[in-house]
Amino acid sequence: MSGSAIDYAAVFHALPDGVLLLTPQFVIVDANEVLLQRSGRERHQLVGRGLFDVFPENPDTSDASGERNLRASLERVLATGSRDTMGLQRYDVEVPGQPGVFEERYWSPVNAPVLGPDGQVQLIVHRGEEVTEIVRAGAGNHGGDQERMKAKLYSRAKELQEVNDRLRRAHAREREVVLALQDAMLPAPRLMGHHRAAVRYRPAVGALNVCGDWYDLAELPGDRVALAVGDVVGHGLGAACVMGQLRSALSAATQVTRGPAQALEVLGIYARSVDGAESTTAVQAIVDWTTHTLAYSSAGHPPPALLHPDGRVELLDQATDPPLGARPEHVARPEAEVAFADGAVLVLYTDGLIERRHEDIDVGLARLAAALTRHLGADAEELADALLGELLPPSGATDDAALVILRL
Repeated sequence: MSGSAIDYAAVFHALPDGVLLLTPQFVIVDANEVLLQRSGRERHQLVGRGLFDVFPENPDTSDASGERNLRASLERVLATGSRDTMGLQRYDVEVPGQPGVFEERYWSPVNAPVLGPDGQVQLIVHRGEEVTEIVRAGAGNHGGDQERMKAKLYSRAKELQEVNDRLRRAHAREREVVLALQDAMLPAPRLMGHHRAAVRYRPAVGALNVCGDWYDLAELPGDRVALAVGDVVGHGLGAACVMGQLRSALSAATQVTRGPAQALEVLGIYARSVDGAESTTAVQAIVDWTTHTLAYSSAGHPPPALLHPDGRVELLDQATDPPLGARPEHVARPEAEVAFADGAVLVLYTDGLIERRHEDIDVGLARLAAALTRHLGADAEELADALLGELLPPSGATDDAALVILRL
């Protein structure tokens, strides 16, 4: 078919398993032919209706959990943007034309996201492979005691589901611990050289996709302040511990080095001795109000943004080097300097604020620049809230986002 376009609608309807397309609200957008045949429905009876309205749980099954488990799986897909494979499920189907009459059915479901340009879930592909006949055949091969075999299979499926539920609860508890640790280690906003800095940290959605990002602020002699943000590879408690070590090390190095490049050099050497610190990205800027200049250096991190009083946004990308620990030997890092006028705004952030799956980073940087220009004149706190509100997806991002804003 190299010379013609593929008819994906025809492919969808020819799939050998039953497939539904769902909105993030679990409304049915389309159903393929196998699904229609197995459910005994016409397309107009499904499209535009809620999944659980069309396929309700069997109220006569005392231990029914198919609807609850399916809903939980779909919600995980929305939260993580990742495919979710379910264990064997008993989910009875109402007999067409006989309201309240259900047929016993068994399924092996898989739910997969379809992501939009912004990296958010636009549709969910629900594939329900029916295994009712396999269950019945398996029961028939064991002395004909079908009910006992079905009960055994169903009980095993419930056990697996309960294990998954326990794991999710454990992950949720770990999330609470690492978020508390993160909050304890990150400094609170305060006056920086007579100017107030605004800081924000927003954890990713999902149980463990948190706590790799950090920020730091420090006052220096000579009417200067240092600001930094960084992003540790990985998530969870381990990433939070590495983050704390690196943030403290950079804060100490800043006090005894001559500028951001040297501070990052020291941090890079230190990172080689910390398990899990490899490939961490970081950027530091030192603002000098006496000379109205700021010096900066980046270790593989997205560039800080300088919003000038005339609304022009300058991306500080002239001193970028590889992430920490990327080189086997020590190499001096670059440093650049730029002048600023009173009323300018410096913005440091981590990639969770701008990056989206399947999108070039330049698109995210342009989105950030446009938002900054729209909010020219806002104070640091107002601007921080506006950026988070406009740049992060409403349903939550799949990566942490840290943000530091200082009006100069």
